[in-house]
Amino acid sequence: MNATSPEAAPGRIVLLTTSHRVAPGLLSWPAWQALRAADAVLCADGAHPQLPYLREAGISVGEAAPTAQELVDTCAGGRTVVVVATGEGEPALTDGLARLAGSGRVRMPELELLPASYDLPGARLLDLVQVMDRIRAECPWSSRQTHKGLAKYGIEEAYELVEAIEAGDRAELREELGDVLLQVVFHSRIAEEDPEAPFSVDDVAGGIVAKLIHRHPHVFGDEKAETPEDVKAHWLRTKAEEKRRTSVTDGVPLGQPGLALTAKLASRARTADLDVPLPQGDGIGYELLALAVRAEADGVDPEAALRAAARVYRDAIREKEAG
Repeated sequence: MNATSPEAAPGRIVLLTTSHRVAPGLLSWPAWQALRAADAVLCADGAHPQLPYLREAGISVGEAAPTAQELVDTCAGGRTVVVVATGEGEPALTDGLARLAGSGRVRMPELELLPASYDLPGARLLDLVQVMDRIRAECPWSSRQTHKGLAKYGIEEAYELVEAIEAGDRAELREELGDVLLQVVFHSRIAEEDPEAPFSVDDVAGGIVAKLIHRHPHVFGDEKAETPEDVKAHWLRTKAEEKRRTSVTDGVPLGQPGLALTAKLASRARTADLDVPLPQGDGIGYELLALAVRAEADGVDPEAALRAAARVYRDAIREKEAG
């Protein structure tokens, strides 16, 4: 037998990977081609979610977990073997193949990693939902939480997110966005258990998607918006129609910090072209009101401006303490 004969051909190993975030059976065309052309298809996990769909398509799948050497031997004679990877990605097998290839003593088959399905943007959100489900069911603390009990954490996480934005710390920003997202998923998971009006994270996402499409007719419809002011005016008009509001101040949360509240009220009045004289009175409150309205008119967020000044003041205090 010479080195070029069919019997001596080393064959081919295809490691087929799939994403558990994509519905089983939805594989790429190259994956289906490789599966149909293979001399053998193997999978170590008999409960792999892809197997029923592969068998329904007429592909015979052997439930086996060969060693690296056994797999190389199976490929002898030019055979192609497709290994449907489990969720762990077959690290023992790939490590074994790497050792054989590095030894220089084995004529290795052609090795190919073939992704059969890919994650879409946002796919990791499905992991978050699954993790939250398990935590809610098994964690002694999380399983007892309520919307009211978690409310304070939502406020804390929002402030920490703002702090990360103002500090310009990218790593911190990513982490704080995750913490805010956790609050949304946690509350949604708790809401599923309500006996009278349950809803899920899908209902939450579906609701905001519908709202965004409805409030952006210049993107998803035929209306035109040339400036950010046009967009904002339409947004407020649509909100008023949706919620049947009788005042531009409806829906402004009064529990927010005072400077932010004043700026929001001033913004609503300005957008609605309402010329409202500022109330006059004695005391620092009216002075702060006037300053906040002036800041909003100048395009300055008074809350953020005061926080920035407060940080400078904090640094000055520390410098004085150190000196």
